Amino acid sequence: MSEDGKLHDEAEEIRHDTAKGAPEVAEHDRVAELEQQLEEAKSKALYAAAETQNVRRRLEQELQQSTSYAAAGFARDMLAIKDHLDRALAAVGDDLRADKTASQFLAGIEATARELDAVLQRHGVNRIKTIGEPLDPHRHQAMMEVPSEEEPGTIVEEMQPGYLMKDRLLRPALVGVAKKAD
Repeated sequence: MSEDGKLHDEAEEIRHDTAKGAPEVAEHDRVAELEQQLEEAKSKALYAAAETQNVRRRLEQELQQSTSYAAAGFARDMLAIKDHLDRALAAVGDDLRADKTASQFLAGIEATARELDAVLQRHGVNRIKTIGEPLDPHRHQAMMEVPSEEEPGTIVEEMQPGYLMKDRLLRPALVGVAKKAD
């Protein structure tokens, strides 16, 4: 066999081997591509599941908060009524308290005020401490400065009580704050 014949036979053999290997290479590439698509799909599915879980948790938290604080507007309105009752009782003089008829009437108003306090407390509405406390701008609203021997910034007077509902501010306390005496 001539040199050309040998080269021709070798070329045929290489072509034949390449033709046999080509489907395997193509199939291997296709499998790798499918595996990559499968990984991407798994990743997207995990991301979607995590996002769904986060949305569910957020909705549950919002539902719990809206349930806990649903009565906040109503409680805020009831505080105005409580203020009126407290002012009315504070305005009653000793002469009216000494009168038998008026004292019975006052006893009823005081019982109503106590019941209102109890209802507010049952629903998590509590009065904010003020006198002697340092001013907290998240709970107190300073209305004036009062010359005092107390530490500057200490609350020395309360004009209107403030209230919290659980951990939320319903209404800030209106207070007078100590300043250095002149």
